[in-house]
Amino acid sequence: MRAALLQIAVRPDEPVAERRTRVAGLVRAQHTADLVLLPELWTVGAFAFDTFREQAEPLDGPTARAMGEAAAAARVWLHAGSIIERGPGDTLYNTSLVFAPDGTPHRTYRKIHRFGFDRGEATLLARGDETVTAVLDVPGTAGPTAGPTAGPTAGPTAGLTAGLATCYDLRFPEQFRLLVDAGAELFLVPAGWPAARRAHWSLLARARAVESQAYVLACGTAGTHAGVEQAGHSVVVDPWGEVLAEAGPGEETLVVDLDPTLVAKTRAEFPALRDRVLGVPAPR
Repeated sequence: MRAALLQIAVRPDEPVAERRTRVAGLVRAQHTADLVLLPELWTVGAFAFDTFREQAEPLDGPTARAMGEAAAAARVWLHAGSIIERGPGDTLYNTSLVFAPDGTPHRTYRKIHRFGFDRGEATLLARGDETVTAVLDVPGTAGPTAGPTAGPTAGPTAGLTAGLATCYDLRFPEQFRLLVDAGAELFLVPAGWPAARRAHWSLLARARAVESQAYVLACGTAGTHAGVEQAGHSVVVDPWGEVLAEAGPGEETLVVDLDPTLVAKTRAEFPALRDRVLGVPAPR
């Protein structure tokens, strides 16, 4: 399975419509990949809070249309990063979009953990309320599947099961445990991570891979927007915690070949997940 991570520079001097067109062209060029991953909020910028409501769009808005067409042109699975979704009742969400190789919408995921504490995203956007997996049917692979929310696996079928998370979610291992229980074999994590905490970004990506014995594909933004320098350094980590590829700070494309059988092999050779102890009483 070949994956391409497109680390997009979000520049304040580039209009959103122009960046959307440019990124669609980059996706179309990835016709040798099986899976393409974009960063979080690459249209507007993860820290451009003042523009969230102005740039919000529905799930069938201009970004979704452009990305669906690009996925179909390249014949790839496309995780198109996230948008500011204008949901029911004018509620705003940070929503990820996944498209099938024919360009049709496959899954959406509304970010559960919103960053900012008492300001920014945490106060402007509503919280998602379900963990989400996406079954990626890639030629030559087979594995367990799961439904759109966490729960028991439904049985073997063609495809790899990807767990969806976004940026700040990376700090909360409970979410990734639920995704593992739902059958996740790799995690797709778009982000707009700040350069000031780049060391955390790399550490957390490796930690989620090791503890879950799964691939982590973490794709961030480059450049500076809303006065916040972005970390870049998108990374691909294998189920043993080895870094297979890592970008620098600028706009860059990472292309990595993944072995879909490595997850099952790792979990069989070092079966730590079966030793989990659930329901440990809280300390008194």
